[in-house]
Amino acid sequence: MSAGVVRETVLSTLREALEDARASGDLKLTTVPALVLDVPKKAALGDLATTVAMNLSATEHRDPREIAEIIAGRLRSHSEVLERIEVAPPGYINLTVKRDLWFRVLAEIEAQGEQYGGSSLGLGQRVLLEFVSANPTGPLHMGHGRGAAVGGALANLLRRVGYEVSTEYYINDAGRQMKLLAESVEARCRQLIGQDAAFPEEGYRGAYIDDLAKGFLAGRQAAGQDPLPAGPTESCGAWAYARMLEDIKADLDQFGLRFDTWVHERALFETGAVAQSLELLKARGHLFEQDGALWFRSTTFGDDKDRVIRKQDGEYTYLASDIAYHRDKLDRGYDLLINIWGADHHGYIPRMQAVVQAFGHPKDRLKVILVQIVNLLRGGRRVTMSKRAGDLITLREVVEEVGADAAKFIFLTRRADSQLDFDLEVAKQQSAENPVYYVQYAHARVASLFRVAAERGVPVPRTGEVDCSVLSSPDDLELMKPLAEYPALVEASAQALEPHRLTYYLQDLAARLHAYYYKHRILPPLLERELNGHDHLKPAAHDAEQERKGETLTPALTAARLCLFRSVQTVIRNGLAILGVSAPERM
Repeated sequence: MSAGVVRETVLSTLREALEDARASGDLKLTTVPALVLDVPKKAALGDLATTVAMNLSATEHRDPREIAEIIAGRLRSHSEVLERIEVAPPGYINLTVKRDLWFRVLAEIEAQGEQYGGSSLGLGQRVLLEFVSANPTGPLHMGHGRGAAVGGALANLLRRVGYEVSTEYYINDAGRQMKLLAESVEARCRQLIGQDAAFPEEGYRGAYIDDLAKGFLAGRQAAGQDPLPAGPTESCGAWAYARMLEDIKADLDQFGLRFDTWVHERALFETGAVAQSLELLKARGHLFEQDGALWFRSTTFGDDKDRVIRKQDGEYTYLASDIAYHRDKLDRGYDLLINIWGADHHGYIPRMQAVVQAFGHPKDRLKVILVQIVNLLRGGRRVTMSKRAGDLITLREVVEEVGADAAKFIFLTRRADSQLDFDLEVAKQQSAENPVYYVQYAHARVASLFRVAAERGVPVPRTGEVDCSVLSSPDDLELMKPLAEYPALVEASAQALEPHRLTYYLQDLAARLHAYYYKHRILPPLLERELNGHDHLKPAAHDAEQERKGETLTPALTAARLCLFRSVQTVIRNGLAILGVSAPERM
């Protein structure tokens, strides 16, 4: 796989032009920068543009405009690929691609199918992607859902471009939070059986605590046991923990997400991994004792202050187990560690990168993606309370109301580190206002078109059997061009660790398809009217208006447009697959 036939062909042509300029002595080219093609913001400037002339200015010791003219002159000899080459200040080279090259995109998509957009960028490097990792002390909420959507899409994205990705959930099942869960459930159990029991001041609240307590008591009763056993706090805690972890896995499964591995924090203590990791850091001189506490000298690696690992009372901080966990990750031989955390963990990044460096690895071996909060709305008004969790909205409630597809897509409509407004009413609409519906409907629309074609005996030929030259209108090119850009977009999204770029792309591609469909006939009039019977996104078609536009639909044009639509459908399906969203055939 590559960055796409259009880009690869133009890049190859650009390399040939540079080599010609070197051979003739017009350019020295002692150093050739990486060649990059961008899409100009204004369509009138061309299809692609390069800044290579500006990048060469320093080494050539010449004005970039002069360099650009030399390169452009060499490019003009390649008329089989480029239709127009123009130089613009301060040294841009704007390129307009010949129409025949765009047609080759359709054949490329047809040949590669679901693999279109893939590449070998990652070269098989091993990536460990850890995300969600919510404490098993309560149900998953909207913030966890957004992190799950980002993590799932990022895993798919990195795999698509050649990385070997493992997904992991780190279970924080040791420490004070688990003790609070146990105390909260025990107190509620005592209250339910009529005992006088004060609820922990910092305990967990919400209907789910009641459900856990009732479930625990019901299990004891069914087994013919006393309501509360000896050591009730530990028993309540163990039962509640197991139940919450079971619920978390069920919620993630409903969300379409399964992890390759699950790592338990308490196992790091039980196996001695924490003690061993601290001994290793101590031997390297990265730990010190002060005021009865054990400290990590993280300032050595750029942190703003040193960090406590073991407090004066002997209790370990979260950093102790995190040190052992990240040492374990590194020892497993991954080339890159990616953590997806809530935005409130921003200050934790420098200390964990310090840990990575303390174990002898480069700082950038660990990358952290921060996920901002989600504001839940209903018809534009803020929703703040949950029936199940009290002060937060659970992921389960949202998925049950709008579906996993809508939730995932909307979670991915903005950068992970930007706040997001999620309107439940919009997510349920079957209209263009709902972004996921709009994109999925584009896929379903093409499927419906093909069904009608099959019913009427209109074949959908292979691209090689079609005369693509009949796709001669500007609208045809406007629909084809983004298809050619898809492979480069996938690679750029993977390099930036930003799967949200795909949602922008898919919405734009869907809009182009819908607009094209409104304006141009694909099938003969009778077939199109049948299709419109259930097409509530499309305004009423007026045959006379299309005739006045002078468009004559021929069998050759029908065949070419069906091939074009099939390519659009393939790209939409491939993009949705990366996001973890289904591509329905009917809606």
